[in-house]
Amino acid sequence: MSSKTKIFVLHLKELIYTGIFVVLAILFLVLMIIMFLPAKDGGKPSSSGDSARYVPGKYTTSLQIGSGNVDVEVVVDDAAINSIRLVNLNEVITTMYPLMEPCMETIAQQICEKQSLEEITYPEENKYTSQILLNAIASALEKAALPGTDAAAE
Repeated sequence: MSSKTKIFVLHLKELIYTGIFVVLAILFLVLMIIMFLPAKDGGKPSSSGDSARYVPGKYTTSLQIGSGNVDVEVVVDDAAINSIRLVNLNEVITTMYPLMEPCMETIAQQICEKQSLEEITYPEENKYTSQILLNAIASALEKAALPGTDAAAE
C-alpha cells in the first residue's frame, strides 16, 4: 500500500475571515427573507389602541350655496378626525350667509371631540344650515373611510 501523506496548512487569519463572511451572509439572507415575506396582519395599517377607520389625508366636498361654491375640508388620520373647516369661502357667501362660519365652528368642535356625527347639537335657528354642513361632512368622511367600514356613521 502506498500512502501519501497530505498536509493541509490552515492559517488562523483566513479561518476567521471566512467565518465572519459566512455569518454576515446568513444574516443578510435572514434579513432579506424577513423584508420580502408578506405581513401576517393582512397589510392593514395599525394604530395604537384604536382600529383604523380612515385613509389618512384631506377630503373635500363642495356645497352649492346660492351662486357660489364652498368646500368643506375634513382632515383625518388613520383613526381620528383631526379638523373640519370651510375652504374657498368668498365674501359674497359670508355676507349673504353670516351663520355659515359660526355654525361650522360649533359643529366641527363637537365632531372632533366626539369623533362621531351622532348626537351633534345645534341651535334651532341654525337647523337647516347645520344639516347641510353635516351632510357635507358625512360625504367627506365617506370618501375617507376604509373599504368595509362605515366610519361616517360612527
